[in-house]
Amino acid sequence: MAEETQFKWEGKATAELKSTKPDQVWPFLEDFCSLHKWMPSLDTCYQVEGVKGQPGLIRYCSSTAASPDNPDQTTVNWVKEKLLTIDPINHCFSYEVLDNNMGFNSYVTTFKVIPINGGGCLIQWSFVCDPVQGWRYEDLASYIDSSLQFMAKKMEETLQHAI
Repeated sequence: MAEETQFKWEGKATAELKSTKPDQVWPFLEDFCSLHKWMPSLDTCYQVEGVKGQPGLIRYCSSTAASPDNPDQTTVNWVKEKLLTIDPINHCFSYEVLDNNMGFNSYVTTFKVIPINGGGCLIQWSFVCDPVQGWRYEDLASYIDSSLQFMAKKMEETLQHAI
């Protein structure tokens, strides 16, 4: 009997913040339950269980979107995610999707804030997942990249207005 191999999608997006240091960006990302402040179209993100800033924390995120079948109706897309690791020294964390209504089965992602020469930083969002029901790989990769670019720009603008 032939062994069946599960094909995984893997990808990575990066956003460069030329004048922002990793220590300035990290607090925005470190707060695992504040994603709604940075992610476009995300309505809510809050802690469901666990200890803030510790592996095992579970968050709930949702957004309202036009129904694909009827643009006059809306649907709520939601996900529960579990923080797997967090490393404030190296500015990185990873999490997995536990439950959702968007077609994700297995999904693990890692965020890293990486210093670059000249004082800026890169935010890196990498993922490994099973193919997502109803999505093409290119759609998921494009969504992650555009979301990360939006997040980085919003974080930079927030820091500039704080000065």
